[in-house]
Amino acid sequence: MSIRPVKKTSHAIPTMEGAGVKLHRAFGFEDPSMLDPFLLFDDFRNEHPEDYAAGFPWHPHRGIETITYVLNGTVDHGDSLGNEGTLGAGDVQWMTAGSGILHQEMPKGNEKGQMHGFQLWANLPGSMKMTAPRYQDVEGKDIPEVIDDDGTRVKVIVGSFWGKTGPVDGIAADPQYLDIFVPAGVQKSFKVDTYRHAFAYVFDGSGTFRDASTPTGVLLEKEVMGEEVNIRDLSGDRTLVQFDTGDEVTVQAGENGICFLLISGAPLEEPVAWHGPIVMNTQDELMQAFKELRNGTFIRPAH
Repeated sequence: MSIRPVKKTSHAIPTMEGAGVKLHRAFGFEDPSMLDPFLLFDDFRNEHPEDYAAGFPWHPHRGIETITYVLNGTVDHGDSLGNEGTLGAGDVQWMTAGSGILHQEMPKGNEKGQMHGFQLWANLPGSMKMTAPRYQDVEGKDIPEVIDDDGTRVKVIVGSFWGKTGPVDGIAADPQYLDIFVPAGVQKSFKVDTYRHAFAYVFDGSGTFRDASTPTGVLLEKEVMGEEVNIRDLSGDRTLVQFDTGDEVTVQAGENGICFLLISGAPLEEPVAWHGPIVMNTQDELMQAFKELRNGTFIRPAH
């Protein structure tokens, strides 16, 4: 077994999306090969309704999948195919935009006004970009959770892990999406297939992601206060950890434990033409998509 070296760590950056939702972006609209097949990751966490209530009104998607995971509050959603519903705490929606869909997402806080969730964009290969759109809405109670003897807990949202398989199926890029808690002081390793690109996103507590190939004292760039820090320093809330190749990720939990998402997938290694919510392979395909948006032919009739 080889521990994946940490390639880079960085903090999610405050930004605004939709009709004025304040959130933090861990990555997106940068080099699409960086974490191929994943394109963007947002942490929409807020305790002030005025900062998220305007939501994400009607907007298009084509050529990608959007994965929404809610921890607190609810998200009302609807689309141009007539689907509508509400995601509650612990629920997941895996939307395959495919050939094109218009939808909206309107977040609401819990009884304390708290709203917390994540949205991940996964690219589709060229052969699937014009596939029929579909939703997979999964309730939290249907997501398997594995608890180890040391108190480590893993929710398996997508893929297989520790003998459990997540409820989402039929997705491109063979992804694995895990929600992990490691108790205080526990060191734990998690297998990740070598062919996958992988990243962790810390959203509570802190911990150290070990880098067996980097000697103690060697520095790695980390975007915290604009300074370089030792790779063995703790990664805390809203930290993105990008891993190099290897077949396992190891973490040493801090004094309050650590909660993080561990996400991986097989890279598509295809050209990317990307503007806003539409991701295609060529500029011609991208221009065609926006032309169809303008002339009202963006949505394909159901077969």
